Amino acid sequence: MKAGLIVRLVLFAALALFLAKPAAFEFLLAPLTKNGQPAIYVQNSLLNLTLSHIAIVIMATAAGSVVAIALAILVTRPAGQEFLPLSRTLANVGQTFPPVAVLALAVPVLGFGTAPTLVALFLYGLLPIFENSLTGLTTIAPNVEESARAAGMTETQRLLQVDLPLALPLILAGVRLSVVISIGTATVGSTVAASTLGEAIIAGLINSNLAFVVQGGVTVGILAILAADLLGIAERWALRRSGRVMPPAAA
Repeated sequence: MKAGLIVRLVLFAALALFLAKPAAFEFLLAPLTKNGQPAIYVQNSLLNLTLSHIAIVIMATAAGSVVAIALAILVTRPAGQEFLPLSRTLANVGQTFPPVAVLALAVPVLGFGTAPTLVALFLYGLLPIFENSLTGLTTIAPNVEESARAAGMTETQRLLQVDLPLALPLILAGVRLSVVISIGTATVGSTVAASTLGEAIIAGLINSNLAFVVQGGVTVGILAILAADLLGIAERWALRRSGRVMPPAAA
């Protein structure tokens, strides 16, 4: 446990230093270049690209979480159970169409930039959040529900005070999976002029500069590891507070 924490802290420190002073790492990246190519991507600040990348992922995940959790709540209430097949179909849309295809369809409507990338990430991240929310809300022990009813709780009170708190660990597990997927997928947004770390990767591929590809790819990888760890901490905290045994995740 301590060794893993030390590794994560080292990764975070190395990433922070690299983004603040990329020139300090030029000696490591220079061997990956050829014919006098620059080793550090300077067409745009790597720090700005990283912050923009993170912001896009957060916005898409937040929107996806609201929609997915709302759908899961709807189909687990008596009045909305008949909408479960439709909700599953909607949640599967993003997984059915690759993000690149979504971008191609969105650009003519939304134009180039961040907007089509947000749509692609939103759709791609719906499924894990929806399925995990659905699992969390449908695996609550019957005796807990009966106790809540016996205490005179209304449907809304049971949802807010019992169902959602108990389902929170699984909901966070779905959010964690969605975030990790989105961090990697967001790189394709640079193909439609969104400001992401894919910009450095694409520039490296176009110019056959492996150094650009590595600094973009490694930064994305470290971000995904750190995000998974942070959300994993939140997930374990929610699990301890709920006091329930985690059922198998749906995604």
